Amino acid sequence: MRRLLPVTDLTIADPADAAGRTSAASDREWTLDELADAYAYPATRPWLRANMVSTLDGAAQHEGRSQGISSATDMRIFGTLRGLADVIVVGAETVRLEGYRPARARDAFAARRAAAGQGPAPAIAVVSASLDLDFSLPLFVSPLVPTLVITGAAAPSDRIRAARDAGAEVLIAGDGAAVEPARAVAELAAHGLTRLLTEGGPRLLGQFVAAGVLDELCLTVSPMLTAGDAQRIAGGPGVTLPERFSLTSLLEEAGFLFTRYGKI
Repeated sequence: MRRLLPVTDLTIADPADAAGRTSAASDREWTLDELADAYAYPATRPWLRANMVSTLDGAAQHEGRSQGISSATDMRIFGTLRGLADVIVVGAETVRLEGYRPARARDAFAARRAAAGQGPAPAIAVVSASLDLDFSLPLFVSPLVPTLVITGAAAPSDRIRAARDAGAEVLIAGDGAAVEPARAVAELAAHGLTRLLTEGGPRLLGQFVAAGVLDELCLTVSPMLTAGDAQRIAGGPGVTLPERFSLTSLLEEAGFLFTRYGKI
């Protein structure tokens, strides 16, 4: 990361003018502590944050994965957001496509997490109706903190048993097989996991959006064009009325925009 440019006056249209009004921190690499302060969770209530990346033409993936449209700075912020979270909520398809592994403890966040009463690393919570997951993977059998599986009451009983046998904790958040987003958030909060981070995929994020439970979106706008038919950051059924979010912070580095939007 060469530098992050905080835009302190969002009414400025001229990038050269904006650059002249930024703080001295824009001329050097931000420390992880500075990034953690900038992205700190509110302490008032359970808070669901999403972190996604999109190209200029709206693609959330390239060749099925997000890595190709990301950057080193994007991954640095990705790691910071993980370092602040109690739990990372992710869809089963994303676990399969992205090869999810357990979150790791990082020395840079150890003191901050201890002061906040958090464990050494965030838990991973996998949302799945079918529980069509490989429970022999390290995500389930060797995490630093137990992996959670969120499903519905009508999920296959043998798959629920397999998840528990692998060491995962199963949370029920729906009367049928499907997971109800609001109940998933409530179940996690009831287990003391109030700093929630979702990394998608698009189907899961779309469900959170449609249910009106998403509090914040951290969206990296990648200065790339891919064309094709890649997914957007959120998929599934649309909402009746679009929900308005407010831009709360904006950072720039090498043409990548790191935006943060909160629910109005």
